[in-house]
Amino acid sequence: MTQPVSKENGMNQAAENHRVDALPERSLRTYALAALAARVNDMLKPNVLEHQFLRLHLDALDSPKWFDTLSDYMREPAERDLPLIYLAQQLRLTLFEMLTVVLAAAVEDDVMVGRALAQLQAPVGGSRPTLGLLTAALFETIEQGVHPIDALITGPAIQSGLLILIGDNLPLPERSLRVPLHLCLALNNHDGYLPGATVGMGRIPQIPLPPSLIEQAQRQANGLRDSSQHVLVMRSGSAGEGRSVATAIAESLGMRPVFIETDDMTGVSPWLMLRWLLPVFCFELAPGERKILPSLPYYQGAILALCGIDGSVEAAGESPLSWKIPVPPRSERRTLWQNALGDSELAETLARYHRHSAGRIAHLGRVARHQAILNARENVSAEDIWSAAWAGESGGLEGLAQPITDAIPDEAIMMSPNLRRDMNALLLRCQMRDELVEGLGASSSARYHPGVRALFVGPSGTGKTLAAGWLATKLGLPLYRVDLAAVTSKFIGETEKNLAQLLARAEQAECVLLFDEADSLFGKRTDVNQANDRFANAQTNYLLQRIESFDGITLLTSNSRSRFDPAFSRRLDTIIDFPIPGPEERRELWLSHLGASHQLAAQELNQLAALVDMTGGHIRNAVLAAAVIAHHAERPIVLADIIEGLAGEYRKLGRQIPVEFGSRLE
Repeated sequence: MTQPVSKENGMNQAAENHRVDALPERSLRTYALAALAARVNDMLKPNVLEHQFLRLHLDALDSPKWFDTLSDYMREPAERDLPLIYLAQQLRLTLFEMLTVVLAAAVEDDVMVGRALAQLQAPVGGSRPTLGLLTAALFETIEQGVHPIDALITGPAIQSGLLILIGDNLPLPERSLRVPLHLCLALNNHDGYLPGATVGMGRIPQIPLPPSLIEQAQRQANGLRDSSQHVLVMRSGSAGEGRSVATAIAESLGMRPVFIETDDMTGVSPWLMLRWLLPVFCFELAPGERKILPSLPYYQGAILALCGIDGSVEAAGESPLSWKIPVPPRSERRTLWQNALGDSELAETLARYHRHSAGRIAHLGRVARHQAILNARENVSAEDIWSAAWAGESGGLEGLAQPITDAIPDEAIMMSPNLRRDMNALLLRCQMRDELVEGLGASSSARYHPGVRALFVGPSGTGKTLAAGWLATKLGLPLYRVDLAAVTSKFIGETEKNLAQLLARAEQAECVLLFDEADSLFGKRTDVNQANDRFANAQTNYLLQRIESFDGITLLTSNSRSRFDPAFSRRLDTIIDFPIPGPEERRELWLSHLGASHQLAAQELNQLAALVDMTGGHIRNAVLAAAVIAHHAERPIVLADIIEGLAGEYRKLGRQIPVEFGSRLE
């Protein structure tokens, strides 16, 4: 039976593996360990494994004194020491600091180094080198007149995070040093792992970028390389697209991106230098929120910050550049869709009527292909794109808005000729918004944003929300109704923050936003009589400005336009009135809601249209109530069922049912 291996036996076995006849290859580690051996040379015992280990390194130098050949070695170092020597040049490390780093890092990958240090430092020290041992063993590398401990503590090795001083409660000579694990791996030509930082795209798919965006990324890289500006703030609503653009900039600089989502910068600067990494700080900022980039001591290269369109990013001692990643032009969107779907006709349609970013096109293409497989289709169809828009990434909108997934066909909505004309004009404006100002004068194109803002005004039940669903269906875009309870907050600034997140995510997902009873958010500003009035006005001011710069489609509904701030009317592209339907429209509404499951005569329908002055919402409720009665009786709907349903609607309104129908109630 195999005997279990204890922890002590395991360490001894690992130590036995170091019993070799050959001397170790010469390296900075050899010199550092030889310095320790030279310090206690007279006390080294051949029968003690740790002493034998140190003696081998001293013998490997073949020199009376361990430091005699060190300068010659530094002129032709071993390949394993090249990363540290490069870093020493960048940080201006002293030889004392370099050997300290070598010794502190050796503990992490060689058990015998730790055992030798523990024995030399007993009883006060452990397996990590202490300041007292280092100054005693490496004093030959310290300049005369310089206090070694002071020089180490204030030197670049510790200030940059390459070395970490531990043991705050101990006297300075007994305090030990360590090299962070990710730097130990970096010194051995591995990226390592740093919590809160990801080298490369990680699990986020690389987004195919159009030529114009690649060219702009290269220009940004050239600007960071050749000018005095080293910080660039990139603004994008898509994490995948933003990271792909950052990757393109890093490649143009001959580097790799590392995406940082932590404020802990311990040892980050040396890591960036060793692995040729471009730091990209990822932020999610609220309106008015200010973020100062963390300090990177001794790092002199370019820095990127990736965030949304709100908030501000500052760098100590430098005003960063800002770049909003643009939506590709129509021709490039067509190519992106073509590559994603393989259907040139569908790609042309999508590119013409939708302002999707490169990241959104790539994502919808992947999800649409999956939808096509689920529907047993070889090729992707427009229905798959529609399904992908709902099933795919909605940018976290569900927490702030309610999806309205029902498709509204033409026959499901009854509109008067004037209303249909206005809605068709709005549909065209939404479809043409991307290239609307091409060929127009400077006054038209200046400050133009491709967003569309429309206000639907009319009494309750006149079909405003239904019309919003019809418009979204025609555009092939998801429709989200803003949840005012989730957006508004009693805490100052939280409402603006929630709205900023909502609009940024809706802009990226390219969906239609519906603000029902919008006057509660966009209402008139009031005189400032108390502190709450001032904050309420500030909230309205933010909304008025942000809705004007919003690149998406916004629909607002209200019972009265007089409730809105006058400054808001100028920011609207159109105001559409939804009047109470007249007799002809009401007859069409009754027919549309009843369908074929009724036995009402034409005269009865005419009577309902003429006498029941209700909106479409109430007519719908009455038909559903009548359907309950008819289904229970297992027959089609008759006039008596409709009258029962109408009676309930009139009671809700606090009105009397027309006498022509009231006499027929049981």
